[in-house]
Amino acid sequence: MPKTFLILGALNIFFCIALGAFGAHGLRNFLSADMLAVYHTGVQYHFYHAFGILVSGLLLLHFPNSRFIRIAAWLMMIGIILFSFSLYALSLTGTRALGMITPFGGVSFLTAWALLAYAIWKNK
Repeated sequence: MPKTFLILGALNIFFCIALGAFGAHGLRNFLSADMLAVYHTGVQYHFYHAFGILVSGLLLLHFPNSRFIRIAAWLMMIGIILFSFSLYALSLTGTRALGMITPFGGVSFLTAWALLAYAIWKNK
């Protein structure tokens, strides 16, 4: 399972860099400043949590039986999909209703970090 999260983390970081470059160079002439900021927020949180998935994979090398670390990593992945991808879609389409999905991703992120802290504390 650590290998799965190490690969997911690395691939997500790859996509963060690609999406960030696309936003900075390909979208700046097509999106308003507000929508570009929304897109950038999606990339920013995508990166934070891609790195979190990578860290979770490394932690699983140290705590291989921790189901809470595995759950936290999956919640980060779910959060990326709900939070970041809803912001990407919102900024590219202008469909404000997509913003209703974003908080669910935020809750997923918060739950993931709390579970990760608990897992590390529990596995003293």
